[in-house]
Amino acid sequence: MTQERKLTGWHALAIFGGAFTVIITVNLFLAFSAVSTFPGLEVKNSYIASQSFDDRRAEQESLGWEVYAEAKDGLLILSIKDDQGKPVQAGTLDAVLGRATHVQDDRTPEFAFDGRAYVARETLAPGNWNIRMKATSLDGVAFEQRVVLHVES
Repeated sequence: MTQERKLTGWHALAIFGGAFTVIITVNLFLAFSAVSTFPGLEVKNSYIASQSFDDRRAEQESLGWEVYAEAKDGLLILSIKDDQGKPVQAGTLDAVLGRATHVQDDRTPEFAFDGRAYVARETLAPGNWNIRMKATSLDGVAFEQRVVLHVES
């Protein structure tokens, strides 16, 4: 014969206390993880940056550039096309390749223009990647864009 157990007030307190301890522990772990992997600020002073935002955006939009990225066969291809669909060779191009969630995998690909697009040797793991690019047109207009790249497994 088995003996019946009673649910007492102390048992209920232990169950509720244990459940809340697990919930609080998980929340603290997730909050710590979010803060420790945050890549940081985009600009030092957002108010100062906002003062020239509209002018910079208008200059950038006047270029009519469209940017696409793809990864295939160990190559990272960054294609810049003008408003007529023709390939664009920028005056300068700086890009940082990384994950959206942390800076651990950030790297700077060595892009070379092949006449149609900018190509770099990069082997990427599956998932979402960001290319934060800064380019300058041949006549000196600055162009900045974050290009999202999804790599299939």
